[in-house]
Formats: sequence, structure tokens, C-alpha cells
Amino acid sequence: MQKYKGELLMLITAIMWGSGFVGMAKGLEHWSVFQLMAGRFFLASVILSLVFYKKLKLINKTVLWKGSLLGAILFLAFTLQTWGLEYTTASKNAFLTAINVIIVPIIAYIIYKRRIDRFEFIAAGVAIVGIGFLSLQDSLTINIGDFLSILCAIAFAFDIFYTNVFVKSEDALALTIVQFYSATVCSVIGVIVLQDYPTTYTTEGIGIIVYLAVFCTGVAYVCQNLGMQYANPTKSAIILSTEALFGTMFSVLLLNELLTGRMIFGCILIFFAILFAEVKPSFKRKKIFS
Repeated sequence: MQKYKGELLMLITAIMWGSGFVGMAKGLEHWSVFQLMAGRFFLASVILSLVFYKKLKLINKTVLWKGSLLGAILFLAFTLQTWGLEYTTASKNAFLTAINVIIVPIIAYIIYKRRIDRFEFIAAGVAIVGIGFLSLQDSLTINIGDFLSILCAIAFAFDIFYTNVFVKSEDALALTIVQFYSATVCSVIGVIVLQDYPTTYTTEGIGIIVYLAVFCTGVAYVCQNLGMQYANPTKSAIILSTEALFGTMFSVLLLNELLTGRMIFGCILIFFAILFAEVKPSFKRKKIFS
């Protein structure tokens, strides 16, 4: 069991994140987009600050501005994702969000001129076809919720990209604490600007915020960080990509969503593209040593 400790922790993270799509979909029955995000990020920020309080002394001006930038990007990503859930299903939202894995290399090419290899080209092409099967309607138009979910994937790709850049010189947990507080501030500003103050509170609504903050953010993040100390990066990425599968599974079981054959085929293509993009280093290594 100790041998697979890393893989088990990463699997817990993927399950928590997958259930988060259902949690947000149900949360929108009780809260507005910004109310739900403000509650989630505030509680998650407090939890991380209490659990990793020793990391607070590592927060300096550099960590502050980098974490704030990451928080703004995270706020944008979750706004698009949660807003998209108002117009599309949780299962489609989960799979469309997962294509951020394929978008990251494109961002690296645009910013750092890093060459996009043939594996990434193939993965991107397969993902586009999968998105077509999953999202295009008979009129060959795309639902606004699906479009917002794709924009959300782009925002999450920027979050992943800049997080990988910043953690090379700053403490990851300190950055994350600032990131969550920054996302909280942005969400609260959204509530204030729209004068979208909650007037009623339900037990279920509060419970959903607690679940999203504690499990889908706090527990998931801790398991991810601990798991990455034991599991290799390729295995970690592949296991985390099952977030989309768990999101769909929970959507079907808990929200009674119906999937057509065409949608299932689109999901399979997108998932294959994600796996193909992640395992390409293994292909390259085998080619080098053969």
C-alpha cells in the first residue's frame, strides 16, 4: 500500500475535483455565481491559513503580487466555469474544462516560443473533434454554456502555466494562500458591484459551500501536493485527468444527467487527447533509448 501512496492521494484529488462540478451545479440553486465563489474561496483561504500557518511568514512583496495575479486568473477561470454551469450540464463542463492540459503548450509557444511537437498537435486535433461531437448541436452551433466552459479551460491553462513558473522561485503553499485570498477579494467585489447580497440562507446551500471549500479545495489541494512527492509527474497528470471522468460519473448518478451516444463518443475523444498529451514524454524516452 505504501508503494502506491502517491497514486492513491492523486486519485483522491481527482475524485474531489470531479465531485466539485456537481457541487457547483447544485450550489447555483441556492447562490449566485459570485456568492458561491466568495463563500468557497473565503472558507478555503481560512482553512489553508490555519493548517499551513507557518507558511504565512514566507509571504513577501514578490509572493504577494505573484499570488494576487494567480488569484485574479483563478477568479476568472471559476467565474467562467460556474457561469457556464448555468447554461450547460456538469458532465460537459467537466470534460470541456479538462482540455486545459492541451492548451498549456500553446500558451508556452506564444509566450516563450517553445516548439509544439507532433504529439501536442495530434492531441489538440483530436480534442477539437471531441469537442465537436460533445458540444455542437444539429444546427452546428455551440451552446453558450459550452463556449464559456472552453474559455474557462483557457483561463485554467494560464493558471497552470504561471503557477509552474512562479513555484520555481517561490513557496507553493504561500503562493496558494495568497491566491485564494485574492480570489476571495475579487469574488466579494463582484458581489458588491452587482449588489448581489444574499437575502436568504438555506442549510443545503451552506453545506454545499462547506463541501466545496473543505473537500474540493482544501483536502484536494493537500492530497495533490503530498501525492506529487511520491508519484512521478506523468502518472500524476494522468490520474488527475480522470477528474473529467469522475465529474461525468457524479453528474449521471447524482444529477440524473442523460448522455447521448454522440456525447459519450466526444468525451472518449477528449479523454484520449488528454492522455495522449500527457504520456508523450514516455513515448519520447522509449524512442531515445530504443
